[in-house]
Amino acid sequence: MPELPEVEVVRRGLERWVAGRTVDAVEVLHPRAVRRHPAGGADFAARLKGQTIGIPRRRGKYLWLPLEGRDLSVLGHLGMSGQLLVQPEDAPDEKHLRIRVRFQDDTGTELRFVDQRTFGGLSLHESVAGSAEGLPDVIAHIARDPLDPLFDEAAYHLALRAKRTTVKRALLDQSLISGVGNIYADEALWRARLHYERPTATLTRPRSTELLGHVRDVMKAALDVGGTSFDSLYVNVNGESGYFDRSLDAYGREDEPCRRCGTPMRRRPWMNRSSYFCPRCQRPPRPAS
Repeated sequence: MPELPEVEVVRRGLERWVAGRTVDAVEVLHPRAVRRHPAGGADFAARLKGQTIGIPRRRGKYLWLPLEGRDLSVLGHLGMSGQLLVQPEDAPDEKHLRIRVRFQDDTGTELRFVDQRTFGGLSLHESVAGSAEGLPDVIAHIARDPLDPLFDEAAYHLALRAKRTTVKRALLDQSLISGVGNIYADEALWRARLHYERPTATLTRPRSTELLGHVRDVMKAALDVGGTSFDSLYVNVNGESGYFDRSLDAYGREDEPCRRCGTPMRRRPWMNRSSYFCPRCQRPPRPAS
């Protein structure tokens, strides 16, 4: 699943190529692409026609396009393989093209939602009352992410200590902190020398502050190179892949030497996923007596 850096790369591309443009027509080519819009594809297309796209926004892994002058936004859910591509109007259709958005201008480009596995989609939602960002009401419960200037660091530390869970579960809890997924959690924990099963109640304020700093650093580093792309499914609006997978210190490095101490990295099954860690640098917590 794309995490904060990958979604932010897409958001920046949409801000450059789509913001301020008025929709001329919408084609919904697969019903699953609008399944989160209960009224269906025809209603989605009709309501979006004639609307002007505002500045694209993001909270954690969630991306939306506010509509200017309306308390309404288009929420984009990328799922496992969703792509929002800005393509020339005369470019051949992608094999898995699901939605096409044409605009009322002579720029010569259109917005395409492409999704091989059809787990993602677009949908229209009312905005939270008073939200300057046009935050869709269905994601109002999602916490701000660590790169958000309004992220409340003090409140996060208090919530982390009060949560009876382990540190990786807390990092992936989108109601505490958004945008962090399996890849960047493993990377931040490696940098912080913390085992993924470390209880959050044992983290001191300096330790959790350090961890939060590593979360920010690894995400900023990923952003600088376009995010992490393990295959052709994770791309920006121009169809280009990111290169942070070449810089990963933990994720996907089972049996490879730890870049810090040389100990072979390990992988363990974890919540239907995997956790990658160094058994020497990231000692497991002692069992409770």
